[in-house]
Amino acid sequence: MNTLPAVFKIQRYSIHDGPGIRTTLFFQGCPLSCCWCHNPESREMPGKVNADDVDNVVNTLMETIEKDLIFYDDSGGGVTFSGGEPLSQPQLLFKLLDQCRKKEIHTCVDTSGYADAKVVSAVAEKADLILYDIKLIDEKTHKKYTGKSVSLVLENLKQLSKQRAHIKLRFPLIPLMTDTDDNINGIIDFVKENTHYKEIHILPFHKAGEGKYDTLKLNNPMEKINASSKKSVAKAKEQFESRGFSVIIGG
Repeated sequence: MNTLPAVFKIQRYSIHDGPGIRTTLFFQGCPLSCCWCHNPESREMPGKVNADDVDNVVNTLMETIEKDLIFYDDSGGGVTFSGGEPLSQPQLLFKLLDQCRKKEIHTCVDTSGYADAKVVSAVAEKADLILYDIKLIDEKTHKKYTGKSVSLVLENLKQLSKQRAHIKLRFPLIPLMTDTDDNINGIIDFVKENTHYKEIHILPFHKAGEGKYDTLKLNNPMEKINASSKKSVAKAKEQFESRGFSVIIGG
């Protein structure tokens, strides 16, 4: 029987997962298997839980979240739901978003965009901010490096744009995988043609999660891949800026 928790980690006083000082809840389970994943322990889906269990989990998590209300108020921060993929547990995510709204706590959802379209649309109505990754534009390459088709990610992004959802669009810059001219230009073309978003956050690849693979006795596909160089980051930044995008490194 699968007894994995719904949330595998809570990180308080985070300053890298949205505006201000935040509490980040990392949801267990992700439908993707990105080669560069920094949280490989999050991939396995938790077992099914009933409504009463969800309510208990929400109550427990809200107690932790509310401990830091003073820091949210002073810094313009709040709560970020990350993972894993938080949209893979919509029942829990929706209840947490609703509870945070009642408490006037700013909410941010960090997602790959690989989720049911109705779930994505609902999250856009409930969350204050969505951190949305766009990694690879080519179907074959996306399947190779994430294990899934890119079409759902792209369609959901188009829908969010129609909803005028508040999004931070993010591009993970991964050496030899996402940092090619064709991929970056393809992403630029898609975003310009299908959305109204004009800002993108470049997320340079780093080796911070490397030790987890050893601990979990997992093969690390990125073992021989170096962190993104300053040159590659500058080049990607120039590519986006030359096509009219405002670029932020990190975030």
